Amino acid sequence: SFHHMLIRQHDYSARICTQFMVAENIPVLAWPVYSPDMSPIEHVWDALDQRIRQRVPVPANIQQLRTAIEEEWTNIPQATINNLINSMRRRCVALREANGGHTRY
Repeated sequence: SFHHMLIRQHDYSARICTQFMVAENIPVLAWPVYSPDMSPIEHVWDALDQRIRQRVPVPANIQQLRTAIEEEWTNIPQATINNLINSMRRRCVALREANGGHTRY
């Protein structure tokens, strides 16, 4: 599905990004692999997925999907991104209190 395609791309990009940061001695926050809901980008992928599924008509081929992704990515409200950024402190506190387990996020 489209969502799984985005997750695979994100996982690959995250791996490359982490390798770069480690190579450059940039501190990296340990992120439990079993708490993907804590990653703000997952919420952006979900919003993008929902916006594309609500399009009329739904994209029918790769070119239409590419166009839809570009348009809907641009149309995600900045307030949505700001809310995710501003929630990170709460998310990290909740994750610490849950000892790295599941949180409500």
